[in-house]
Amino acid sequence: MTEVFPMVVDLSHWDPAYDYGKVLDSGIFGCIYKATEGDGYTDPTYVDQQRMAKSAGLLWGAYHFANAEPISKQIDNFLRFACPDPDELFCLDWEDYGSNTMSLSNVKTWMKEVEDALGREGQCVLYSGNTAKEALGDSVDDFLGERRLWLCQYGDTPVWQKSWDRYWLWQYTDGVYGPAPHSINGIGPCDINSFERSSDDLMAEWATGTIGPEPTPTPTFDTVNVLITAPPGVTVKVRQLSRTQDVKPLREKEGGHYRHRK
Repeated sequence: MTEVFPMVVDLSHWDPAYDYGKVLDSGIFGCIYKATEGDGYTDPTYVDQQRMAKSAGLLWGAYHFANAEPISKQIDNFLRFACPDPDELFCLDWEDYGSNTMSLSNVKTWMKEVEDALGREGQCVLYSGNTAKEALGDSVDDFLGERRLWLCQYGDTPVWQKSWDRYWLWQYTDGVYGPAPHSINGIGPCDINSFERSSDDLMAEWATGTIGPEPTPTPTFDTVNVLITAPPGVTVKVRQLSRTQDVKPLREKEGGHYRHRK
């Protein structure tokens, strides 16, 4: 099972936050909110939620829910309504919508033209899971792979399409399915996303289109219990050994019993 690090929520008019101060206190640093859908829908709660979240100190992002309506009108709808500021993330939500699912070619058109209009080449995030996997199969799409993947998958172990070396965000729960936690104070049950590095990394990468190095695995050590008995007046030195360090003194004490960890 892959460990989750809840740091970002994504919301809409279905589950707006009621207290972003509590959201921030819960360890959430960013919110990505639904702005638009298709060629005409705009989320009526977006503007107020944006104001409250940014006032509380959260990072803010906007997403467009993709469908098969005319692509030029979908682009105009998002740019006219959301028009993200330079410090705000922007994203295309590409998921299965039956016969109304956006095509792969239109996905790339939407991302490229929105980037061009904002002057932010390569900065659009793509949200997808099985839709991308099924549309791309085993092929590698260089255009998509150069942009960050926000993976949707509610299983314990994330698996992503091979156009990407790894995901940037992982939506691990919709508030019901997937690993815990499922709920955030100040919101309730909601979509929650794991970011595997620090909040400073999240802030640095949020609106830039960059993705930092993979987190360094935490080293693991075997534990060995050693019972040492020394007569009074005899000093016993215990040294700690690791796989990467020279032998160093750990502590010393006259007599007694020691637990030695290496």
